[in-house]
Amino acid sequence: MLYESPELEIMPSTRDHSVFGSIHALSDDVRLFGYYGGIRLLKATVKRFCDYCKEHSIKLHDKNFTLRYQSNIPHLVGLAGSSAIITACMRALISFYGITIPKPIQSNLILSVEKDELGIAAGLQDRVAQVYQGLVYMDFNKGLMDKQGYGYYEEMDPSCLPPVYIAYNSDLSESSDVSHSNLKERFLNKDPQVLDAIKFWVEITDKTKNLLLKNGDRAKIKELMNANFDRRAKLYKISKGNMKMIETARGAGASAAFTGSGGAIIGIYDGEKMFSRLKEKLKKFKVEVIKPEIAPATGSVNL
Repeated sequence: MLYESPELEIMPSTRDHSVFGSIHALSDDVRLFGYYGGIRLLKATVKRFCDYCKEHSIKLHDKNFTLRYQSNIPHLVGLAGSSAIITACMRALISFYGITIPKPIQSNLILSVEKDELGIAAGLQDRVAQVYQGLVYMDFNKGLMDKQGYGYYEEMDPSCLPPVYIAYNSDLSESSDVSHSNLKERFLNKDPQVLDAIKFWVEITDKTKNLLLKNGDRAKIKELMNANFDRRAKLYKISKGNMKMIETARGAGASAAFTGSGGAIIGIYDGEKMFSRLKEKLKKFKVEVIKPEIAPATGSVNL
């Protein structure tokens, strides 16, 4: 929430509290959220927004504002909770100042908040999805990225999706800095195994898009989603808890792949009986299962 006020103020939320029930509670809080809460995300976003406007000679009015935030996105389970806060803040600033920033540039700005301002390891996919909302096809072709600074992003009709579930277990949370750091190094070193995997992921993304547009074979889409994760599992060791979540979901008949760095999975299922079976089996491992509401591109995605 952003509203006009006499002074510019960023209000703390639950992630910024400094009162704890015990020393163990403090330790657990730091383990999950680090030493900084969400205020640093907002401060970095406002700073980067201001810098962008200066760089592009965009004049801003001199009114001040107050920023408040809250989020119900589970932390560090690969559901892009931090970038969601940054995206919401960027969108509020654009609205408050009445300016226009093209969506591809917004995605780049949000990424730069994390990478350049805060030193967080991150990629473009989550930011593109959050800026465009709904269902988005993304092509990060290197030639295109070098030429225009961003990829090809195509908004698609979410109604072409089969029933989708998301499942997460906060006990399995892990920063993307941990699980992805070695992959980035291997990519920069042109590791053939990593480069082949990227080529494979591009191919199955295009295949899945074509199937969705043709309202195609759901079994084939499941197969491609499973193949996405299976190739990832060949690149580095997946923790036992995350593997158990994947195997349990597949055992219930659904497809399953990571949403991000681990701790959460996504897949498709066939009907309410399968969804109930999925919830029942995963509940044994303290895994929450939800149906995401995926609105058209002009709407929003709610978890």
